This record gives sequence, structure tokens and C-alpha cells, in this order.
Amino acid sequence: MGKPRDGLLYVPPGYRPDKPAPFVVLLHGAGQDAHTLMDPMRPLADELGLVLLAPESRQGSWDVRYGGYDVDVEFIDAALAKVFAKVNIDPARIGVAGFSDGASYALSIGLINGDLFSRVAAFSPGFVGRGQYVGKPAIFVSHGTDDQVLPIGRTSRVLVPRLEDAGYKVEYHEFAGRHRVDPELLRRASKWLAATR
Repeated sequence: MGKPRDGLLYVPPGYRPDKPAPFVVLLHGAGQDAHTLMDPMRPLADELGLVLLAPESRQGSWDVRYGGYDVDVEFIDAALAKVFAKVNIDPARIGVAGFSDGASYALSIGLINGDLFSRVAAFSPGFVGRGQYVGKPAIFVSHGTDDQVLPIGRTSRVLVPRLEDAGYKVEYHEFAGRHRVDPELLRRASKWLAATR
């Protein structure tokens, strides 16, 4: 759909067209690509029956970092339309997840599209973009206590209480580690994303 940056769609082997599948949009960090979350998520997708879409940002990071929602939202919308036309997706189990800048973007587009995304998973987010928030998607946040890129004291420990004060249900986990996705918390978040409400 886009060159040179495009994305990946993964449909697990156990997918059945007659059964609506849970679906997660995966958003990479700055300077990364679709493989960042897709590769570690594929075995979990096989286990849980998750359909995965990992679009790539048009620039080095997501458009909100450069001032607003623009080309990346358009690209994601087009990718979603293509997936929805080809794969039987459960509309009640559509989530968005991201790491680092992708986590910030997942929170940002997840909150302004709470009528589409029922769940948002953010691994080491830095901020939440502004916008008109819709609905109340459930939120999962994890962050390393020794994060050297997005220090936890200025990010998740500030963001999570604000989200809770705004009425969002947040499952929050800190882990001993640096700026990365913790494998055990990725598994936990994947099961959470696949679950029914």
C-alpha cells in the first residue's frame, strides 16, 4: 500500500472465516519498522487466534509527534479498510498496541477512536496526544523502572493517574528493566487484548 514503508498483516493458521477473530493494530517505535512488535507477537497470535496488522509510519515516527494527525492516520485508515474487507474481524475485540513512540500513538489514536478500539496497550509510552476523546477503552500500560529513553517518573507515573482520574480503567505494570517490551508482560497484554469484555 505504501513505498518504501508499508506494513505487515498476519492471519494465524487457526483463523476460520466463519468465526469473527480478535484483531490488534501494532505500532512500532521511532526509527523502527513493522517487525518490531510483529515478530514477538506472531507466536502469541497463533496461540490466541489474534489477527495482527503492523502499519509503518510514513516518516521516522508517527505524525502526532510532528504536530498532528495526518498522513499516518490516513494510511492506517486505508489499511484497516483493506483488512476489514478481507478478514472476518470481531468488532467488539479490536485493539491497538504500541511500543515507545508507538505506545504514545496507540494511546493517542485509541482514545480519540474509543468507538473502534475497545482496548489499548502501551509499552513504555511517553505522552498522550490531544484530541476529542470518544468512549472509554480499557488501557494496559507497562514501563521499565530503569527506562533511560522515556524515564518512568516523567511518563507513565504521570500519565496513568491522569487517565484514571479521567475515568479510564487502567491495568498498570512496572518491571525492572530499561526501554524495552518485557516478554512476560507482552504475553499478559496479548491475552488481555484477545479477551472478550
